[in-house]
This record gives sequence, structure tokens and C-alpha cells, in this order.
Amino acid sequence: MVLVAHGSRDPRAAEATEALARAVSAARPGTPVWASWLDHTEPGPTAVLRDLAAAGHRRAVLVPLLLTAAYHHRVDIPAAVAAAGQTGPPLAVRVTDVLGPADGTVDADLLGGLRRRLDEARPGRFDALVLAAAGTRDARARCSVGRVADALAEEFRVPCRVAYASAAPPSAGVAVSRLRAAGARRVAVCAYFLAPGLFHDAVAEAARAAGAVSVAAPLTDAPELVELVLRRVDDRPVPASTK
Repeated sequence: MVLVAHGSRDPRAAEATEALARAVSAARPGTPVWASWLDHTEPGPTAVLRDLAAAGHRRAVLVPLLLTAAYHHRVDIPAAVAAAGQTGPPLAVRVTDVLGPADGTVDADLLGGLRRRLDEARPGRFDALVLAAAGTRDARARCSVGRVADALAEEFRVPCRVAYASAAPPSAGVAVSRLRAAGARRVAVCAYFLAPGLFHDAVAEAARAAGAVSVAAPLTDAPELVELVLRRVDDRPVPASTK
């Protein structure tokens, strides 16, 4: 099992990915679990897949630790798998869906992990939510974030608006301010992030400055996220070969 995260210059992000890999490994004894990153941190998925093939493995499942099915899922990960198959022994690699709602369905475990982190932030009673995500220029990916916000709004029976740390408006501070201007008195922020880093830091600072009562932590190694990874692995479409 190869987990593939986006990667960050912030060392906290790699630590969170490694913690998730350890938790997944503990939940699936006997299955080797490797962490890898698309950028900024080594090893990359190509190197991990080549090492697995060289060690005699013949099959691998690659899980994109991504919350939207945007550029990294469509381009970077297939390129990494293809590069791994250009040299060395053959290795059949199955790439799972991302952790976000790739098919339009918001997974119950994803919502459970977000709810856990929101509860841990101890917002008390709140009358509005902001779902803060990293951001993307991909319209379909932004729609998938919106579906998660809609699911949270339905679960908590409060308005939930999306905000982004980059690439698309509104910012977390603007989203909080708009909800407060519309009459909300206690706005909580749910973090649609897998790992801490500069984006989550910026979201937290802007949201609190705008009057948010709490900002949840990223999902990291939440038990619900571990379960979601394992269920992605256990889906069984026909594997694609790198040879």
C-alpha cells in the first residue's frame, strides 16, 4: 500500500502523512504501508513503486491522499505510475479514488473525521460554519468541496459556506465576515485539510481575526480517515499494469 500526499515545505505536513501511514499499518497488520509525496518531500511515489518492484512485490495499491480529484490526481499520479513502469520488474498498480467525493457522494467517514476535529476544537453552540479548503482552479474540484459543505450544513442544521486558502475566493476571513454580516453570532471553521501547514495557519489567523469562535485542526490521522483509506484500498476494480 502506497500513500501519496501532495507534499509541503512545512515539516508538519510530512509528519502528519507519516502518522497516517503508521495508523493505517496498525489497522492492517501484515500489509506494508509506505508514505510518499508528489513534491517537496522524499521519497516520491515513483521511487517507492520501483523499490517495491525490485524487492519482489508484484502488486501495489496507491492511495492518493487528496481531497479533490484535480490536477494532481488526473496528471501527476498517473505520470508517477507510468514512470515507475519504465524500468525494472513489472508491478501491477491500482490507483484508488481520492479521499474526497470523487463520484459525487460524500463519504460518511470523511464527514465523521471533520465532525471529530470540529468537536475537538470545542466551539460550543454555533449558528454557522465555514468549510475552509486549500483551494483549486478546477471548477469540478470546487464543486466537490461544495458538496461536503452542503453535507455539513444538513448534518448541523446551520448555514455552511466554503472558503479557500488560495486559488479561488472567498478567503476564510471574508467567509466568516459575510456570515456574521448576515446575522450569525457564532461562526465555527471546519478545516478541509489533511495536514497542518502554512495554508491552515493562514486560514486560522484570518478566520479568528474576522471573529470565528473556533478553527478545527486538519484531519491528519483521525480514525475515520484511516477507515476511509482502508475502504478505498478494499475497492476492487481491475488493476492497471505499469508494463
